[in-house]
Amino acid sequence: MIRRILSIVLLLAVIGGTGWWYLNRGSASDGLTLYGNVELRQITLAFNGSQRIAEVLVEEGAHVRKGEVLARLETGRLAPQVAQAEAQVASHRAVLDRLRNGSRPEEIAQARANLEAAKAEALNARRQYERQRTLAARGATSEQAVDLAKATAEIADAKVDVAQKALDLLVAGTRAEDIAQAEAQLRMSEAQLELLRQELRDAELRAPTDAIVSARLMEPGEMASPTRPVFSLATTDPKWVRAYVSETQLGRVRSGMKAAVTVDSFPDRVLEGWIGFISPVAEFTPKTVQTEELRTSLVYEVRVFVKDPDNLLRLGMPATVRLLDEDVAPEAQATPPQPVRKS
Repeated sequence: MIRRILSIVLLLAVIGGTGWWYLNRGSASDGLTLYGNVELRQITLAFNGSQRIAEVLVEEGAHVRKGEVLARLETGRLAPQVAQAEAQVASHRAVLDRLRNGSRPEEIAQARANLEAAKAEALNARRQYERQRTLAARGATSEQAVDLAKATAEIADAKVDVAQKALDLLVAGTRAEDIAQAEAQLRMSEAQLELLRQELRDAELRAPTDAIVSARLMEPGEMASPTRPVFSLATTDPKWVRAYVSETQLGRVRSGMKAAVTVDSFPDRVLEGWIGFISPVAEFTPKTVQTEELRTSLVYEVRVFVKDPDNLLRLGMPATVRLLDEDVAPEAQATPPQPVRKS
């Protein structure tokens, strides 16, 4: 009788303990378990200019590195324009240098010599004029000869003035206004050259980050434009699991909390992760959560960022997230992930 009573008590204790564990398994010290789907960023790439595509260098599924050339446009018309703009910049720079440097000493010396020659010529013309006047007073020459000698002397004096002003200009140097005009023309030509060079650089479509080519949307010979994507890329980092936590469990979740992530495709592989974002706004449970009792509940979105060095995770994979009651992950302390907008 006593043995039967003890057996019944023991059985009730086992049943009670099992029930307590079942009801409280989500709050045990082994952490909170969440369910969600793998997400990553999608990038669509298009050329900045409108031109015919010359070559497409990668296929779907290719792993590309940041800065790698993925496609090129035809540049047969653009390259000569760049060469012409470079020559124009060189010409304007030479003009500006000449204005800044001013006149050479040899040019000033030549102007001084021209002035002295003009003075000597004017002196000779003035003497010839005086002789003609003296002869005219004696009746030995005509009035026409006197007038001609006078005009020649005046022309010689004018040449002296011209030579003097030419020398003054060389000594004074270039006006500031002329230099400013030349500088403006040089800047204008340099800006035009930089614009053409940028168009030449834009003729190469480069990967903005490490990614995988998920779709090749255009082929060589087609006309590209900024509104027509050529590639669709899927980034390899970061990857995260979008999950939802109820209001009653929100107090157990904190930013930077470590997590262990598994997916059905690789049940034996446990990936390291951490909570990078907790939504500050409650929302109704999404329709993807196919549980009747949860569809009308308010939940908070949680982004669990995952380390995936072997690139196992794919977009949309169902994932199980087991939050660990440990210290904050070092990755979350060093470089906290930025919140990602919902897509």
